[in-house]
Amino acid sequence: MALIRTFHEHHDNSDCCQLSSGRARPVGGPAARDCGGPTVTGERLLVPVSESSTLRNTVAYAVRNAVEGENRYDAVHFVSPASRRIAGEEYVESARELLDRVEVWAGEDLGEDDPDLTVETALIGVDAYLFSPGDYVELLAGYAEDNGIGSVLLDPEFNPGQNTPLLPPLEAELDGAGFSVETAPVERGTRRERLVRRASLGQFVLLAGLSYGFYLLIGGSLAAFDLVTGAISAGIVATVLWRISLTGPVRPGRLLARIARMLVYTPYLLYEIVVANLAIAYVVLHPSLPIDPEVVEFDAAVWSELPVTTLANSITLTPGTLTVDVTRQHFVVHTLTEGARDDLLDGGLERAVRFVFYGRAAARGPGPRERGDDGGEDS
Repeated sequence: MALIRTFHEHHDNSDCCQLSSGRARPVGGPAARDCGGPTVTGERLLVPVSESSTLRNTVAYAVRNAVEGENRYDAVHFVSPASRRIAGEEYVESARELLDRVEVWAGEDLGEDDPDLTVETALIGVDAYLFSPGDYVELLAGYAEDNGIGSVLLDPEFNPGQNTPLLPPLEAELDGAGFSVETAPVERGTRRERLVRRASLGQFVLLAGLSYGFYLLIGGSLAAFDLVTGAISAGIVATVLWRISLTGPVRPGRLLARIARMLVYTPYLLYEIVVANLAIAYVVLHPSLPIDPEVVEFDAAVWSELPVTTLANSITLTPGTLTVDVTRQHFVVHTLTEGARDDLLDGGLERAVRFVFYGRAAARGPGPRERGDDGGEDS
């Protein structure tokens, strides 16, 4: 028999269920809560989780190792760090769904004759700002201290929020903080990005609509000939590229919200371009030509291709700054003046892009300089 006790967002431990032979039977009613649940007195294991191809095997390894390994545990805590301030509410909801799946997997991995094991799932850091490995270590260490945990098991592909790969520095910092750290010895599949993906009718319609609008915008005419040829061209483009160009399903609600926020972002960007133009004009016309060219590097708190591309292009469109290179979230930018450099590292454009793609809460997060990133090569 194995006991599973789940809770979300750190302090809510009201949902309990008892598993026997891998089948769940709820026991979390008022009477059960009044009893306070079981008392755990043995060692506990902490397992941070995020979406990955190895997570299912990591869960299985954690559970089996807890009940039959050399270092047995009386409790396993699966936690998902998910900050709505950075990735938005939708990512938090997906993290909750992930923890539900982890709970089911843990139940499947516990046999009828296994000793009792407490498994808890928690959503942590919802209102925290999580960016660097140090942020995650501080969050995990705080949770571990609150729950008397001294051992950590890491999924080999643990990567919350689609951030820059965290595992090597995270493992080193957790070890330096005094935890016993192990990476789950599970097989890692070879990643092969598929050029052609499964696609929906919504993706086809969206791509056709965007192509049609772009054709008419470039043509500058609404004559019958242009309308017809534009529709034909858009249909051809959508047919050829709809399984290649779009990386995810079309969600109309989210798409409309992003379009609305983009309409707010556009005049903001135009304002920044005008202000930067005036600043550069002053520098060019000044007798002493007070330029201070410098290349700066920083990690931006944006994820996936479209937000990163939007930020890179916005930086380039703003006079005085030029995006030289981007690797995942790592930006290399040439700045012409100290003022342009300060504005870049203050993070105004980065916050605006986060607003467009992740919502208002994400826009309130700190910029590069507030995160301790001064634009140096070691940033």
